[in-house]
Amino acid sequence: MISAILYRGEEGLTGCRMTGHSGQAEAGRDIVCAAASILGCTCVNSLESVLGIVPVVTENDDGVLAFHLPEMNPEDSAKAQILMQALKQGLSDLAEAYPRNITLSEKEFR
Repeated sequence: MISAILYRGEEGLTGCRMTGHSGQAEAGRDIVCAAASILGCTCVNSLESVLGIVPVVTENDDGVLAFHLPEMNPEDSAKAQILMQALKQGLSDLAEAYPRNITLSEKEFR
């Protein structure tokens, strides 16, 4: 099962950590793993290539993607929240469609 955790701070969503494999199908045919991976990678890549905000990627190994937003000015933070909310929506939709394969939770960032 994939565990997706979104971290929240005073300014909104501050990061994400996804671990595990969904087990929905064999490797290379698992649409849940593919969907979760593309959501996370697109968010990280779009933060940098579209907004010019370089997220701090702390893990990017087989079955793990973890990142958090750097300190930034309020304008950039507001822009980053749009992408972070899109990530949240995509993961939420995926967890609703495949509840046996992915869980989504939110935790306070400390």
